[in-house]
Amino acid sequence: MPHMTAFARNQWYVAAYRHEVGRAGLLGRTVLGEPLVLYRTEREGTPVALHDRCVHRRYPLSASRLDGDRVVCGYHGFTYDPTGTCVYVPGQKRVPRTARVAAYPVAERDSLVWVWIGDPARADPETIPRARHLDSPGWVTVRGMEPIDADYGLLVDNLLDLSHETYLHGGYIGTPEVAETPITTEVDEGAGIVRVSRHMDDAACPPFYARSTGIEGRITRRQDIEYHAPCLYLLHSRIAPVGARPAADGDGPDGFRTEITYAITPSAAGKVYDFWLVSRDWATDDTEVTEFLRDNNHTVVRQDVDALNLLQRTLGGERTGYQELSINIDTGGLAARRILARLVEEGDKPVERVR
Repeated sequence: MPHMTAFARNQWYVAAYRHEVGRAGLLGRTVLGEPLVLYRTEREGTPVALHDRCVHRRYPLSASRLDGDRVVCGYHGFTYDPTGTCVYVPGQKRVPRTARVAAYPVAERDSLVWVWIGDPARADPETIPRARHLDSPGWVTVRGMEPIDADYGLLVDNLLDLSHETYLHGGYIGTPEVAETPITTEVDEGAGIVRVSRHMDDAACPPFYARSTGIEGRITRRQDIEYHAPCLYLLHSRIAPVGARPAADGDGPDGFRTEITYAITPSAAGKVYDFWLVSRDWATDDTEVTEFLRDNNHTVVRQDVDALNLLQRTLGGERTGYQELSINIDTGGLAARRILARLVEEGDKPVERVR
């Protein structure tokens, strides 16, 4: 078996998009190996996450139905309130004291539904890393989710080393300059943040941006990554025609800023949910641009999915004790591995987020 990245349990993870959790049906997801069922309460509309197995015969509650704020098991009718307490069993008035399922802390931030699988007493929503552009006026976001049959650490590696864009995503977001340009890396061990930057002064404009922005010719291109371990990845993308002022902070008159967001949620050993989002504050009324970015980025993500599925299978057939070779482009990924290992070893102490 390939090496599996251990889970940091006392951390927040994205379980779903806001629009996925509602009243029309029950949503089933598996986070850190824990099967969950998610829904919203009727009056307040707050999200609820319960263990997705009835205590009676382990029937999935996500395959059941809602009755008000209660989940009614679709097999024998055991009924659970939002705290996970069973309030009805068939054929008798007394409900066994042990008839309850786990209820997990949930928080909504920036159009994402976050869940806490670890010790509930340590679940502080203030430690959730923010991606405010996902829920801010003036921004348009396209999004999707792909399950990958690979260790979540492989997805972290993939996202922190964008030189693979040149080779895996040529014709979409990759150009030769991405792989040729050196990176700078900053690591904040205490906050659990890795920053990787690649600034290209004179680069080809990839089709992803040429067709969506209308830029012709070569560009100044900036890729500034923030990875908030264990689960949130922000890529601040800035482009402008060569000679124009790039929108480094969103103030360049001739530049375009795009925020690429990934939520990396380990589902189980060797399985990960890849939540992907592309946000822009330009051409926000252009539906053709919106659809192009959605379709184009979905293709890019599928390329990553295929590559990581293949890599996971390949690692599964490697001999024991095989050695990797790491180089400068791996600095961010190696720092992320170190931080993830520390979060597990230190008892998953929640990181102190910079507000």
